[in-house]
Amino acid sequence: MLRPQLPLNALRAFEAAARHQNFTRAALELCVSQAALSHQIRSLEDRLGVVLFHRLPRGVALTEEGARLYPVLNEAFDRISACVGGVTGGYREVLSVGVVGTFATGWLLPRLPDFDVRHPDIELRLQTHNNRIDLAGEGLDLAIRFGDGDWQGQVCTPVLDAPFAPVCAPARARELHDPGDLARVPLLRSYRADEWSRWLQAAGVAEMEARGPVFDSSLTLAAAAAGGAGVALLPLRMFEQDLAEGRLVQPFAQTVELGRYWLTRLRSRVESDAARRFREWLGS
Repeated sequence: MLRPQLPLNALRAFEAAARHQNFTRAALELCVSQAALSHQIRSLEDRLGVVLFHRLPRGVALTEEGARLYPVLNEAFDRISACVGGVTGGYREVLSVGVVGTFATGWLLPRLPDFDVRHPDIELRLQTHNNRIDLAGEGLDLAIRFGDGDWQGQVCTPVLDAPFAPVCAPARARELHDPGDLARVPLLRSYRADEWSRWLQAAGVAEMEARGPVFDSSLTLAAAAAGGAGVALLPLRMFEQDLAEGRLVQPFAQTVELGRYWLTRLRSRVESDAARRFREWLGS
């Protein structure tokens, strides 16, 4: 079978840019300047006679023609890398995952040795965040975040339920006998403004107003609560060790569902073999 002369560098540039949906990150991966990468992609578009990307203010998006070409090239380059790695014995597929910090420390990190044993050919690269993340802009394959699972343009798979309840230092807990006592202590809050109001309503004290400092991370909320700064509303499953060892105490049994943890990926990207196996491992 005769094959056309393939512009391999341009195809590689296109595949990296499509995977990252960002020319800058693709150029960094390929160790070329952004101008050189843009030139290669323009040359490929001219050669094919089609536009492969919509150029956006932040990143790029595939056109219909680009979306047809990308999965074929992505699979082809993955197979070439796997084959070459099999010959040399050194191939590991890289999977970049953004993880909300609470889930990373409270659930994922203790279980990573199991993933490595089951999937030694996958190299995980973890990037923690505070639940605000740009998958395309940050060049991530997947992200684990907390919420309701409604993120536009993303495939969202539920990972873990996470009931919330008030927690605090042991000395603070001894001052609390019923939910009404919370009116006399600082209520440490997250940037999600309705969390305390929903718990207070479930506990029968809906008229109480939550007053206290605001934090952008459940980890800093927990540290402040353990230090005696007030009472924090936290996902209990992420702080089981702190509760078991007595650094934090749950003064009231009432819990409330405020969301769950989700694994997300861009709908415009084909799920790689490594991403599929990571998703299945999370659900096992």
